[in-house]
Amino acid sequence: MVLTLDRATAAARLGQFPRRAAGRPELRQAAVTVCVTGPPERPALLLTRRAAGLRAHAGQWALPGGRLDDGETPVEGALRELAEEVGLHRGPGDVLGLLDDYVTRSGYVMTPVVVWAGEVGDLSPAEAEVAAVHRVPLADLDVDPVLVTIPESDAPVIRLPLLGGWLHAPTAAVVYQFCQVACRGRHTRVAHLEQPVFAWR
Repeated sequence: MVLTLDRATAAARLGQFPRRAAGRPELRQAAVTVCVTGPPERPALLLTRRAAGLRAHAGQWALPGGRLDDGETPVEGALRELAEEVGLHRGPGDVLGLLDDYVTRSGYVMTPVVVWAGEVGDLSPAEAEVAAVHRVPLADLDVDPVLVTIPESDAPVIRLPLLGGWLHAPTAAVVYQFCQVACRGRHTRVAHLEQPVFAWR
């Protein structure tokens, strides 16, 4: 499948998207970077594989991101984490918009920040946090999700096929919403989609 996406189109669709904030100040606040790389005819997203030695969610696919520092905005936190985790430095002028907050089972409000990085050179993943960084073509991610039922929740668990395995929520939910909004111009919600039980801790 051929999928093209240019910065102006993505920015326009995100600008028209009525984002929903979680409004949960009592929870820990975090931000992730939905970072678009490559030329418009071959757009990709940066996805990391978390280092095996991490205390939480080791080895899982993730977007660059983490907990916000005191007084930090989601945009500031997302850009800082992008630089710290994969060595890619971008500024506020590269931010196209925000997606819906996603409240994780582990007690975080995750704010996805969409950044247009364009064509980038070699990246420098932080070994302590990131085992590998991948530029996954948007054409491979803009697919119908697989929804699974589990006895522990009434909500469907979302997952996306990725490199012979699965991309799980919360990352799968954020990536799916990005593809729906930026690639297709749809105002699709994902806050109701569940995480697998192993990601609840």
